[in-house]
Amino acid sequence: MPEPRETAVYTHGHHESVLRSHTWRTAANSAAYLVPSLRPHMKILDVGCGPGTITADLAGLVPDGHVTGVDREPGILERARATAAERGLANVDFAVADVHALDYPDDTFCVVHAHQVLQHVGDPVRALREMRRVLKPRGFLAVRDADYEAMTWFPASEGLDRWLDLYRRVARANGGEPDAGRRLKAWALRAGFTDVTATSGTWTFATPEERAWWSGLWADRTLASEYADRALRGGHASEAELRAAAEAWREWGEREDGWFSVLHGEILCRKDA
Repeated sequence: MPEPRETAVYTHGHHESVLRSHTWRTAANSAAYLVPSLRPHMKILDVGCGPGTITADLAGLVPDGHVTGVDREPGILERARATAAERGLANVDFAVADVHALDYPDDTFCVVHAHQVLQHVGDPVRALREMRRVLKPRGFLAVRDADYEAMTWFPASEGLDRWLDLYRRVARANGGEPDAGRRLKAWALRAGFTDVTATSGTWTFATPEERAWWSGLWADRTLASEYADRALRGGHASEAELRAAAEAWREWGEREDGWFSVLHGEILCRKDA
């Protein structure tokens, strides 16, 4: 039987506008539902670690333990290693890996964490089964994913409505599921977990600084990232439509009454003893 491997294409890529968002993420703003369960000795696997900011935070929270960050892209791991080095962390390492076939023995980690990963994989249930395999009995699986259809904003914007429809079409054409947040509990149950706590969390952007940052990175991502290239190559949008979507983002960002919220589904699962 052939070894399982990733079949989906990562929609965002690693353009500067994408990393602008990813490097903002911390354990506090992206893994708060997990933090109370951590203990100083724990061994953690951070799946899809990207530039490593959450990974480094987790390492700081388990000073007597160890964190391994894995990602499919070797280039982004260099950024993650630099992040850990800048913080002087000695209890963290990084490796290339495919979540569908993790190169670790059964029952290895106390915690397996994945932030904004399952929305981009071709077989999320298989990925969860693989994460479950490397988890120690009574260990924790922590997964958090955005739900794009549940994103909401004010004031109403037909331009942002069209952007959201476009993004979801491109993500699905790439083999992912942009509305993953609402599906996490169901996927975890199918993967064999029986002890599943499902919660939700949000990011909200409303101050002038937050609106400028969030609208700016999405406007740039819509015009210049790998996502933009895939939207064009796949026939999902024209250059004019992408420019219109970017302009809608900038117009929203300039609104004094502008408000944007991103809903995330979260699951914290315990592996059976």
